[in-house]
Amino acid sequence: MKVVETATPPKTYVSTAARHRLVVPGGGTEPIGHRIIEIPEDPFRTANRDPHSPFLAYVPPGSITKGEALVKTGGSGKTIQCAICHGDELKGLGEVPRIAGLQPVYIARQLICIQNGSSAGTAAALMKKVVSNLSEDDIIAISAYLGSLPPQ
Repeated sequence: MKVVETATPPKTYVSTAARHRLVVPGGGTEPIGHRIIEIPEDPFRTANRDPHSPFLAYVPPGSITKGEALVKTGGSGKTIQCAICHGDELKGLGEVPRIAGLQPVYIARQLICIQNGSSAGTAAALMKKVVSNLSEDDIIAISAYLGSLPPQ
């Protein structure tokens, strides 16, 4: 996964056949807004189910730096430092999973589900307070930063 900050990513659409976003054949760009847009770097490899086919994640400008501050410091009380539970390198600690290098859309979806209560269980209950004060932009920023880290 390569995370790219840009205000104007390539124009994309959701392919029903491929079941993910693809670049519009005619080209062009569109405003990023408050989104994370993930597309395969090589749609052919992805269509052929190559497990090593890389993806690009487009995020709003400044997201990685803002996310790094939230992850490392807790953002002046907005949340807590992720390393407390997920380990110094965010690669997991005991039963607590790694969060470094995961797909930004996946991370954002998990944080939103925990925040709105649609994710249940002991681990989700522990995270509920941690994510309760995060805005949508905070979640995008955290997801962008974590996605930009190496997974191993």
